[in-house]
Amino acid sequence: MAWSAQQYTLFESERTRPVRDLLSAVPPREVAWAADLGCGPGNSTEILLHHYPDAAITGIDTSTGMLAAARERLPGLRFQQADIARWQPDEPYDLILANASLQWIPDHAALFPELIRHLTPGGSLAVQMPDNQDEPVKTVMREVASDPRWAGRIGDERSTRFPRHPVPWYYDLLKPHCSRVDIWRTVYWHVLPGGVDAIVEWFKGSALRPFLALLEADDQAAFLHAYRQALVPAYPVQADGSVLLPIPRLFLVATR
Repeated sequence: MAWSAQQYTLFESERTRPVRDLLSAVPPREVAWAADLGCGPGNSTEILLHHYPDAAITGIDTSTGMLAAARERLPGLRFQQADIARWQPDEPYDLILANASLQWIPDHAALFPELIRHLTPGGSLAVQMPDNQDEPVKTVMREVASDPRWAGRIGDERSTRFPRHPVPWYYDLLKPHCSRVDIWRTVYWHVLPGGVDAIVEWFKGSALRPFLALLEADDQAAFLHAYRQALVPAYPVQADGSVLLPIPRLFLVATR
């Protein structure tokens, strides 16, 4: 199932807020060269440009649809189709941003030091990743995936989980390569009008994709219906008809 820029940007304001918080924590310095790894439709790249208007910025993504949307949004910037796990830039960068993208890549023990290697001295790697594997939106997703109706096609549900390591693990991994490592965790309580249906629409643009990609259209609809029904008890509707969606996120700024 291809990434949909339109689906992803249904909740652009909520998805973009963490990157603002992340970039505000990057140590101040002149940034001449910056990269946005997993730039998506360009929402994070636009914030990066706002922070560093004089920088030469390159957006990286694997999705042709996302890159097309990013180029339309920011025609003056350079966008490149590439796999982050195999990304080998010709020159080092002063800042590498990865907003909600590195969680899709399994081998963080190899990936993170490699990204640090592509920084200039004093440059920073700024990362934000959702840390919501234990939230109902994810546990219910895996429970529904285990249904015999489609479990054989989806396979081992663990293959859909993002890599997850405790904060000390990331610190010990990065500190030998960095002068400073700043890590924190924040829970964002997103207010979503539309009840549980809004939660389903949110994750259709991200974490539901690996499940739905392996199903035909009819089974996709049945899967989403079962997922929605199972979410209802966990996300009660507020008095105004909205639901509150908490998403814990892990932030990391590692400076070489």
